[in-house]
Order: sequence, then structure tokens, then C-alpha cells
Amino acid sequence: MYVYLTGAQMTQPMNRPLAAEHQHTAPFSDPRDLNCTAPTIKRIPDTISRHKQPALRPSHSRSRPLVQMPESPRWNAVRRAWNWKPRPARYDPEKPPEFTVWLNILFAFASCFTVSNLYYNQAILNRIAETFDVTFEKASSVATLMQAGYAGGLLLICPLGDIFPRRPFILALVGFTATVWLALCLTTSFPLFSAISFLTGFTTVTPQLMLPLVGDLAPPHRRASCLAIVVSGLSLGVLVARILAGVIAAYTADWRGSYWFGLGVQWLVLGLLYVFLPDYPSKNPGGGEEKLNYVGIFVSIGGLLVTEPLLLQAALVAFLLSAVFTSYWTTLSFLLSSPPYEYSSMVVGLFGLIGVVVILAAPVYSRLVIDKVVPLASAVASLTVELVGVIVGTFTGSFHVAGPVVQAIAIDLGFQFTQIANRSAIYSIQPKARNRVNTAYMVMSFSGQLTGTAVGNRLYAQGGWVYSGSCSIAFIGLAIIISLARGPRETGWIGWSGGWAIRRDDLSPPEKPEKGSDTEADGESVQTEAAAGIENEDKGSTEAR
Repeated sequence: MYVYLTGAQMTQPMNRPLAAEHQHTAPFSDPRDLNCTAPTIKRIPDTISRHKQPALRPSHSRSRPLVQMPESPRWNAVRRAWNWKPRPARYDPEKPPEFTVWLNILFAFASCFTVSNLYYNQAILNRIAETFDVTFEKASSVATLMQAGYAGGLLLICPLGDIFPRRPFILALVGFTATVWLALCLTTSFPLFSAISFLTGFTTVTPQLMLPLVGDLAPPHRRASCLAIVVSGLSLGVLVARILAGVIAAYTADWRGSYWFGLGVQWLVLGLLYVFLPDYPSKNPGGGEEKLNYVGIFVSIGGLLVTEPLLLQAALVAFLLSAVFTSYWTTLSFLLSSPPYEYSSMVVGLFGLIGVVVILAAPVYSRLVIDKVVPLASAVASLTVELVGVIVGTFTGSFHVAGPVVQAIAIDLGFQFTQIANRSAIYSIQPKARNRVNTAYMVMSFSGQLTGTAVGNRLYAQGGWVYSGSCSIAFIGLAIIISLARGPRETGWIGWSGGWAIRRDDLSPPEKPEKGSDTEADGESVQTEAAAGIENEDKGSTEAR
């Protein structure tokens, strides 16, 4: 509405006529009142309640009308382009988009070539040191800063996926990282290169936003196999980045070729996601029922670890297996470069290719096994295989190369398969908090990686390969004990209530209800919710079914 007010008018009752000396201006009343005059006007937003009008200046001070600046046509064009969505990406609540195999592969591709940002530098640190004329120790800080930035992003950015709509959030992160990445390709300043490395590591958390999204979109009976495809893409990204960076640096004049490759593939990922990533709505618009704010998010993450027994169980296992994984790969180079092997760094690097077999087998194993049994059964089986392989490798690796090979296969298999099983389990709790659940899980896993590196190096320095391997055996044994302390259907912290059956309960065909009964109506309601993408594994739906 448009009203010009003076200070004297503010003292008049809202429904009382004004004094004669003030009749030349409009009374402070409803603008729809026909007795209200409106000479000079000042814009007051309609949304402001008249009972909460801001304090105005005294009558002797002259009020200036509010000037509304016109919006820039260029900004309007940018906003329209940002909000516009191609037809495959538009969300229809009456017909939600299906999580197809091609969309699953797109998520895996995006995860592969975004997480690669963290690992291009690890194969070319010596060339980086030469270019910037710094010591190798100082150049290695680039890799550390990348990982530190990634850890910060896990904690500070990923939980926001429970509040923001995922499509614009993911596109903004990928676009920002791809834009800033150009500076890494061009700068000649090592301090600037280091600072931007930390910044890009901080925003390279797209895979950790996509994994909870898969948990939201994939049907429960295919959740493990869908997660396995994305996790395999994530693991391939670590391997592909190191190999590509080494090959490009070896056959080109400048090591920055790998960074230019990373720049191009990030813009490709951004384009594909812009066209095909559906605009799924936020799970907690405006903070949801919990009225979440930025501080409340972190409080709730800690609360999840102390209120959800399944999450704590999976997070502890992830901590221990991550420690085993990094301890092995950190100390392996010491073992293979020493007598009796004395292998070159090239041969040591080829050991990383052993994990490709496990990475490619993970989706198949998940579809045939993990999707059909309770996650705990698959996790315990994988841990047992890993324990046997680590025992063999620890006590034979000092004199025969077959030992480290067997150990590498067993560690990759146990780590990959257990991680997929545990992720499929924890994504079934609190569907509206999946990003926070994933953050709690990943923070524990990342802490395990740091612990494994420090403990493995320390023990290898004291007692060699057998000492570090024995610690890994103890970690895996503890992980098995933690897994067995709580059954797959147990609702408390410890116990096996609910039975020992390893087959998933939700795979058994439900009893056919009588036609027209309330049970049939409930069943149809649950099926409708499942078709619409709503989590039908919640307790309410289970009871209704």
C-alpha cells in the first residue's frame, strides 16, 4: 500500500478522525477505507503488519520517498537460466521421476570425476616441487591441504543437504569448484596454489551428497546394489586420478595437463547434472519440523550417534576398517622398497590396480547377496574374509610377495563390501536426516584413516611389517565383535532380539488380505507411497502393512 505519514499522525488512534491541522494528509488507517486520502506516497511493503510498522521520524523532519532500484537485466537473465530446468530434470509430485540405471551411472560418473580432484596431485608432487622451486616436503603439503579441506567440507557442508534442495546445492558446488579450479591451472604462486587447493578440497564433497540421495531414491530392495555402483565410481576416482596424473605428466611437457583434464571433466559433469539431475524437493524445507539452523545441525549429528545404536555400530566398524586400510597402503611402500624385494616406485604403484577387480565386482555382489540378506550378515562375512587375508599377508609378507597381494585383495574386499552393507543399513534410519547420518559415518571413517596412518607408521618403525599387520588383525577382530554384539533386528544397544534369520524380512511376500478389508486399503496406501518415492520402510508403514 502507499501512504505518506508524519510523526504527529502516529499518535492518532487507528479508527479516530484526525485533527483539522492534519487533514491534508492521509490518516493511518486501512488503505481500502474510502475516506482515506493519498497525496504524497511512500511505499510500505504489504507484507508488513500495520501493528508492526517501523518507527517513523518526527513531523518536523521531511521523509523522502523510497526509491526502488530497477533489477539488472543481466542478473534477471542469469536467474532465469539458473531456475530453468530441462524436461528430464523437472519434478512432478504426482509422477516423481524414477531412479533409473542411467541416472545411477550418472551419479557414479559424477562421483568418480569429482573425487578425483583430491588425488591428481599425489602422483606428481615431485614435479610440483620442481615447478614452484620448493622442497618435496613443502610440496607434499598440497595433498595434506586437499584432504584437510575435504574433511572440513564433510563436516560443514554435507549436513546442509538435509535442508537445501539437492539439485541447486549440488550444481552450485560443482560449478564453484570447476570455476576456482582454473586458478590451479594458471597460478605461478605456491602460496596461492596451496590456498586454492584447500578451497577446492573443501567444496569437493559432491559424492557425499549423492550417496544419501541414492538412499532416498533407490527402492529398498535395490538400495545396496545402487549404492554399490556409486561407491565403485567413488573408488575408481581415487585410482583413475593417480594413474591419469602420472601418465599425463610422463608424456607431456607440463604436469598441469592433469589439472586441465580435471577442469574439463568437471565442466562436463556440471553440464550432465544440469540436464539430467531431477529437481527433488528439500526433505526439510525451512528447517522442517525440527526448525533446524546451522548450529542445530551439528548438535543433531552428535545426538544421532548417541541415540541410534545402528549408526554407532556401523560408524565404529568404519573407523576400524579405515584404519586397517590406510595402515596397509602406508606401510606397503616401505616393505616393497626394502630387502628382499627392493621394487621400484612404478611397481609399488601397480599394486593399486589389484583393487580394480573388487571395485568392479562390488555391484554384482551387492545385487546377488547384499540386497537379499540383512546387511549385518554380509558385513560379518566380508570381515571374516578380510581377517583371514590379513593374517596370511602379515605372517608371509616378509619373505614372499604373494602375502601382500592376498592381503591387498582381502582388505579391499572387506572394506568395500562391509561399507556398502553398512551404508544400506544406516540409510534406513531417519529418512529426513540421511545427510547428517552420512556425515556422522564419514567423520568416523575419516578419523580412522588418520589413526591408521599414524599407528601403522609408528608400529612399522618399531617392529616392521609383522607389528603393523598384527595391529590390523586386532582392529578387524574388534570390528567383528562389535558387529556380533547387536543383531540385525535388535532395537537396543546390545542383543539379538528378533531372531537369527539372515534373509531380509521385507522380501517375503505379504499375506493377501480379503477384498475390501481395511488391511487391503492400508496395503494399497503403502504401495502408493512406495511408488511416489516415500520411504516405506518407516515404522508406521511397516505396521500398516
